[in-house]
Amino acid sequence: MLAAALLALAAGAFAYCVLVLLAVRSYLRQPRPELSRPVPISVLRPLAGADEGLEENLRCYFRQDYPQFEVLAAVRTAEDPARAVFERVRAEFPHIPAQLIVTGEPPYPNAKVFSLARMLAAARHDLIVMADSDTRVGPGMLRAMAAEFEDPALGLATCPYRAVPGPSFWSRLEALGMNTDFLAGLLAARFIEGVRFAVGPTIVARRQALEAIGGVERLSEYLAEDFVMGRLVAEAGWRVILSRNLIEHHIGSHSLPENFRHRLRWMRSTRRSRRWGYLGQVFTYPLPLALLVATFCPWAWPLALVTALARAVAAWAVGRRILRDPLLARYWYLLPLEDLLSFFFWLAGFFGNTITWRGRRYYLDRDGRFRLIGQAG
Repeated sequence: MLAAALLALAAGAFAYCVLVLLAVRSYLRQPRPELSRPVPISVLRPLAGADEGLEENLRCYFRQDYPQFEVLAAVRTAEDPARAVFERVRAEFPHIPAQLIVTGEPPYPNAKVFSLARMLAAARHDLIVMADSDTRVGPGMLRAMAAEFEDPALGLATCPYRAVPGPSFWSRLEALGMNTDFLAGLLAARFIEGVRFAVGPTIVARRQALEAIGGVERLSEYLAEDFVMGRLVAEAGWRVILSRNLIEHHIGSHSLPENFRHRLRWMRSTRRSRRWGYLGQVFTYPLPLALLVATFCPWAWPLALVTALARAVAAWAVGRRILRDPLLARYWYLLPLEDLLSFFFWLAGFFGNTITWRGRRYYLDRDGRFRLIGQAG
């Protein structure tokens, strides 16, 4: 029975790799629309602390080659060091409308949602870019997004991202996984059932689509507010897409304990956002499954070898053809280690109900909501 189960899992993982290759081809065949009618855009950037690279991350939006936009940022307290960074960058671009909002303490668990709600109330335009503080874009980003939103049925677009690591080994390893695994899963989901999700670093939405789901405040108790936002907008009848516009996600450097806490928080959150999808995620680990087959079913080594090779081809297709990731070309030999580590955290994600996030401890409910239970020890 063990042999049969392992062989079935390895065969499923091989099929998943083939599916990813088909999904990559489908994604790359999407046309890139040309902008014919610029519309004004509001850029919202929730901030919390002066993270590594924050100044350039902020500056890239002020440098946009676009005729009409504004930049809003939000911090929780006036003492947040991100405030000084934003003010310094804003002073470099006096011709760009910009505003900083001090939100105060959030009345519900998700502080990012509270910041977005405060900025939305102050934003003047109906096309909204919600960009995390650790993202960076090229000068044509707003133009490319406005072109996609010339489709009147489009309510939300989520941007694929290339993870850019800090100097630490663990950051580099995590970025390898993000640039080969995470987007692969999104592409496969898009290929099978269309886009009914969003991912957090950068989301673009019409104000009307956000209002149709009851406003961003409806997401106030969810940890994975990005995923839920995309699902609700799709359920409200709007079109949701995985944009052709690529951004950079600068994940910075973390120590080993910090990196592991981050990964575990991500897995526990994902399990509660889509429970059945999390279980099916086992097929997204071809290399660990191939090793298990080779260990317990040595006579089936051809299947193990083919599955491992399929993983390598799928990783190249996503990391190089779509993300143009220089990290994969340079550190490809670390990918097996990352695959094994990621598989371990997927297993660990089935256990535990608490996470640590920005110095606070939260309890995760079964439906993806979370609540504060105290300060981190």
